[in-house]
Amino acid sequence: MPKMKTHSGAKKRFKLTGSGKVMHRQAGKMHLNEHKPSSRTRRLNGDVVLVKGDAAKAKKMLGKYGK
Repeated sequence: MPKMKTHSGAKKRFKLTGSGKVMHRQAGKMHLNEHKPSSRTRRLNGDVVLVKGDAAKAKKMLGKYGK
């Protein structure tokens, strides 16, 4: 049986931590930031853990431990 390919979109959007959690960028900071408060743009900095149900789908797309 051939190897499973990694989903190209998923590998750009998600990353796995050492403990197996799926991290993702927070939404709302890609454009139109000029009119958003600085406090909001700072809050949206950094990655956060993906919700459990979505994490299972993401792991499957990443092809790592996704059974």
